[in-house]
Amino acid sequence: MSKPLSVRVSDELALKLSEIAEETERPKSFHVQKALESYLSEIADLQVAFDRLHDTTDPVVSIENMRKELEL
Repeated sequence: MSKPLSVRVSDELALKLSEIAEETERPKSFHVQKALESYLSEIADLQVAFDRLHDTTDPVVSIENMRKELEL
């Protein structure tokens, strides 16, 4: 099931989207959905990284120890 969504974008972005839709012979909604899926995945990964960065119980591995473990 899908739901309609209304967004405002700049004229430049709308033009680029129209051009890509025409070149790929896919609807604009297809590209918007794929872009949104990608963005949401990336932002979720970024949040995990920030959470780990600020987790004081997560051990920090020095570059020297990492090289030794990886035998580099």
